[in-house]
Amino acid sequence: MAARGCGGVWRRALQRGPGGSCSASRPRRAVACNARGGAVPVGQSGLAPWVPVVGLEIHAQITSNSKLFSGSQVQFAAPPNSLVSFFDASLPGTLPVLNRRCVEAAVMTGLALNCTINKKSLFDRKHYFYADLPAGYQITQQRVPIAVNGSLSYSLCIDNKMSQMVTKTVRIKQIQLEQDSGKSLHDDARSQTLVDLNRAGVGLMEVVMEPDMCCGEEAAAAVRELQLILQTLGSSQAIMAEGQLRVDANVSVHHPGEPYGVRTEVKNINSIRFLTKAVDYEIQRQIKELENGGTVVNETRAFDSKLGCTVPMRDKEGKQDYRFMPEPNLPPLILYDAKSLPANVNHQQVVNIDWIHERLPDLPSVKRAKLVELYGILPEHSFTLVNEDGLMEFFEDVVKRTQMKPKKVIGWILSDLLSHLKQHSLTANESPISSFLLADLLNLLENGDVSSSAAKQVFEELWKGEGKTPLEIVKEKQLELIQDQEELEQICQAVIDEREKEVMAIKEGNEKVINKLIGLVRKATRGRANPLLVKQILEKKLSE
Repeated sequence: MAARGCGGVWRRALQRGPGGSCSASRPRRAVACNARGGAVPVGQSGLAPWVPVVGLEIHAQITSNSKLFSGSQVQFAAPPNSLVSFFDASLPGTLPVLNRRCVEAAVMTGLALNCTINKKSLFDRKHYFYADLPAGYQITQQRVPIAVNGSLSYSLCIDNKMSQMVTKTVRIKQIQLEQDSGKSLHDDARSQTLVDLNRAGVGLMEVVMEPDMCCGEEAAAAVRELQLILQTLGSSQAIMAEGQLRVDANVSVHHPGEPYGVRTEVKNINSIRFLTKAVDYEIQRQIKELENGGTVVNETRAFDSKLGCTVPMRDKEGKQDYRFMPEPNLPPLILYDAKSLPANVNHQQVVNIDWIHERLPDLPSVKRAKLVELYGILPEHSFTLVNEDGLMEFFEDVVKRTQMKPKKVIGWILSDLLSHLKQHSLTANESPISSFLLADLLNLLENGDVSSSAAKQVFEELWKGEGKTPLEIVKEKQLELIQDQEELEQICQAVIDEREKEVMAIKEGNEKVINKLIGLVRKATRGRANPLLVKQILEKKLSE
């Protein structure tokens, strides 16, 4: 079975058009990625298959009031160059002062990703020259990072079916602390570039994933799980639209049994959807290049979301190009655990790994398991609740306030609420229907005050956000269930009298036709009739 996005026929083959543009056409071969094992792309007749290899480098902006090495405030969309200290601007004589909060966030993230936390880590200078990097180098952790050798488990659906999911694991090579750069704003109309240094020096965690993935869908699932973990920990808000989570994808292809091929790096992907497209495009581009007798160049590329393809940026730098050297202005970063913590130490002056570990919150995988155990819902439903922003909290609020069983509530949350949210590009926190209102509606349904079809009508009215309660809408629209048995019997008799053909079919043994009569009764009552009671009345009258 193939994972969605990785299996069957790749959705499009890719051609380089004139002027470097990209166009799509029918693929000349199928490329498969086995969700249960490894990647097995199918080659042309008589040729060996191709194996794609995908590794990721993810930069997460640390949630902190100030920057990594200066006291400048961190704020999204602040006026340009309004949050820049002397150190951020790299004025002579300024020195870095390490932000404790950033260190704790990196330790917390490393523990959540099953990493070994290095009690001694080092800072290095990584040299490169951009206009938005005033010092001409970035302070990072190239030699001894703060965390190493972890793992991340993630799930993805098979054949696009949420009921069939497989769990995979990607190894985490390391997590390192480093500075962000500033931002260059290109003004094409005036042929000039403006530099905003507000972001310069903001604390980043770079999470380096080993090349254990084989397609865009796997890469996207891994990044989404990491995003959820970061948000749960509070170590990063990880909002991709605000640049707080940026992904570099390293992609290569090779034949089974051969060494890995030459890789390209697709830089600064700022959307999970774009990540899927960029990786899948780059795999297909490399396969086509190699099968046409060309070579893959070790280069840095960018993903053009409008054209749906990757485009060259520059030759890939090697370590020698960066001229790494130890950061002379920062001593080694020393961390402690309960055993190594010195006696009579000021706890405000040290970072205790064990203290942080004891205070880790429930991670997304634990939350999913608890939802299944506590409410008896399906695992795939728990996956959706946790993955959609704010939906789990919304569901639990509704369950607390309604008499309806959780297994029924989940149907309303996923089938009705979530579909409306998706249609209008909203999160659960932005829903015009609060958890209180939905719980009130479900109580009316559970108590038999309204039918399920009437409840759907009330839901649509609530979505308009006019401030009415479910009960007010029911009374205004006269959607209460008809409680008068005699009235229902008269309506049922009228339907029977008008539908002689259907009545004959039922009496001849075609019992399914009764569902049509039930539908006609419900239509006549505008959904105000209890279908079970209607069925009982019809069966009784038809047997007379």
